Amino acid sequence: MKHHKARFSRAFVLVLIGLFMISCAISTGDDTTTNPTNTSEPAVTQPTNTEIPSPVPTDLPSPTVPVPTISIPTDSPTVVVEASPTVPASAPDFFTEEFDGDLSNWEYFFMSGIEDKADFYTKNGKLTFYLNGEDIYAYLLYSPYSYEDVALTAVAENRGYNNNNVSLICRYDAERGWYEFNIANSGLYWIYFYDLRDPHYKLIADGGSTAIHTGKDINEYAVVCKGKTLILYINGVETRRLEETKYVLKEGQVGVSVSSFNVYPIEVEFESVTIDYP
Repeated sequence: MKHHKARFSRAFVLVLIGLFMISCAISTGDDTTTNPTNTSEPAVTQPTNTEIPSPVPTDLPSPTVPVPTISIPTDSPTVVVEASPTVPASAPDFFTEEFDGDLSNWEYFFMSGIEDKADFYTKNGKLTFYLNGEDIYAYLLYSPYSYEDVALTAVAENRGYNNNNVSLICRYDAERGWYEFNIANSGLYWIYFYDLRDPHYKLIADGGSTAIHTGKDINEYAVVCKGKTLILYINGVETRRLEETKYVLKEGQVGVSVSSFNVYPIEVEFESVTIDYP
């Protein structure tokens, strides 16, 4: 009996040893596939910075540089410019004005009417009076000289209505007055003294002449102021001669004038004005 127990015990021990060895073999297997990842701390994903930044465009326009502006100061000092001496324009005394240049040697004034409705201008060698209103009396004087004895001739063409006056002026005195020879395009004439001391047109003589070319036509008018003698010529015809002994103007400027009445526009072109010694 003892012998059977010993064999049993030895076999039992061998079985235990075999089980232990199997257990160890299982516990000592390949841990690369059985060990879990350490999750005791959260996994932190590190940035990889793999994004490539967009390239800077090379075709952008250059930035605009503002141009500084210079402001004019509001309190800038006044600059005083001294006028240089005026050089007088060439101004002959006896000559024929054909109106090829400016009117710098001529001065104008009005005795009646609205000035804004009147105009003087030169074009194509002619001086034009354009009156677009009623009762406009417009005058143009040759200002450089004052004459004692003088002959004045004007060639004028009527381009507007027939109801107007063309006038020739002699011995214009800014303190006393002037002689005025009015010729109406209708065929009448008047000779006046305009008195600046008693402002009125004072009649010296009047009449009519068949020598006047009426309507839209050209006329040549001439006057002579010599001593006390006043003479009116119309188209080469001596129309009136008289001795003026009441006002007796001795010298002054010469000029021309155009007047409108109740019909307008009035347009008169002067082809020439001649100032001569009688």
